[in-house]
Amino acid sequence: MNASKHIAIIGAGMAGITCARTLVQAGHRVSVFEKSHALGGRMATRSSPFGTFDHGAQYFTVRDPRFVQALETSPGVCRPWSANTVQVLDAHGRVAAAAAPGREPHWVATPGMSALVRQWAQPLVDAHRIELQTRVTGMERDPLNPARWQLRTQGVGDSSHVYSGFDAVVLAIPSPQALDLLQNMPKAGALHKKVSKVTVAPCWTLMLAYPQAVQPGLTTLGPQWNAARSTHHRIAWLARESSKPGRGIIERWTVQASAAWSAEHLEDEPQRVQAKLVKAFAEITGIRAEPAHVDLQRWRYAKTETALGQSHLWDAKAGLGVCGDWCLGHRVEDAFVSGLELALAIT
Repeated sequence: MNASKHIAIIGAGMAGITCARTLVQAGHRVSVFEKSHALGGRMATRSSPFGTFDHGAQYFTVRDPRFVQALETSPGVCRPWSANTVQVLDAHGRVAAAAAPGREPHWVATPGMSALVRQWAQPLVDAHRIELQTRVTGMERDPLNPARWQLRTQGVGDSSHVYSGFDAVVLAIPSPQALDLLQNMPKAGALHKKVSKVTVAPCWTLMLAYPQAVQPGLTTLGPQWNAARSTHHRIAWLARESSKPGRGIIERWTVQASAAWSAEHLEDEPQRVQAKLVKAFAEITGIRAEPAHVDLQRWRYAKTETALGQSHLWDAKAGLGVCGDWCLGHRVEDAFVSGLELALAIT
C-alpha cells in the first residue's frame, strides 16, 4: 500500500463521504469540508411539525455489486419503497402509463434519505474529521511545503481560516462549484476543461402537508398512487412522502418542478414560485384543500443533463481529483460509484 496521505475532501454528500470512508479504510487520513450545516448533499431530509420530507433525492436503485456490498454494512437503514410502480401522468394529471411493477425496486433510507450518508459518516464525525458550515473559497500550494495544498475557507459569521498540509484535494461538489475552485489554477487547466463540458439543471422543490387527511374513514387525499412522473410544464415529479417506510402517517407530498420551468423561474421570488407550484399540484392531483404546511427549496444544481462520461478525474501529479453523480449521470448510485472509484485511484 502507498504511504499514508492526508487528503482534503470538499463536499459531504454521497460521493464525498464514499470517497472519504474508502480512503480511511485504506489507511489514509482525511479532512472533509462541507458548506452546509448538515451531511448528505442532495440526499437530504427536512423536518416539519408534520413529519419529514425527502426534498432532494427521492429514492435510489441498486445495480452495482459494490453498492450492494456497501449497503450491507448498514443493515436496516435502507428499505424498499412500494411506489416502484411509478405512474406517468399527462399534462392534465391523468394516468397515461405505469412502469412495470417489480422490474427495479426503489429504495429509500429510513427515517429519511439523509440517514444513509449520516451513518456512513459517523466514524468521521466521531474522529472530528468533518468541518460543517465551512465553505472552501480557494485552493493554493502550501507556502511552507509547495508539494502540498492549503485551503482557504469561510465559516459562520464570515470567519475565515486556512487549512494546510494536504497531499491531495478532492472536489466532491456540483460541477459549477468545482469549476469555480479550479479556475485560474495553472496546474488544473486540464481538469477545468473537462469539467466545463458538464451541464446540470436546477430544480424548485415544493413540500406540502395535509394533516386533515388523518381521520376516521380517510387516510389519503386525492390520487391513490404514491409517486408519479408528470408531463405538466411546471411539474416533473410528485411523491407521497407518507407512503415511504419509516415515515409518519400524516399525508405529505414532495413536488419537483421540471428542469425547464425551474431554469426559467430560477431567480423568481420564492412566494411567486410557491403559488404557481401549489396551483399546478392541485391541477394534477385534484387536491384543492389548503395545506397546513408549505415549504420550498431551490436546488441550483439538481439533475445532470450532460455527464462527464467517466466515473471521476484524478491528476496524480497535481494531487487533484473530482467526483460526483454528474460524472456518470444523476442517480445516487452514480455518486457512490464516482466517489469509490476516485478513492481507489488515489490509493
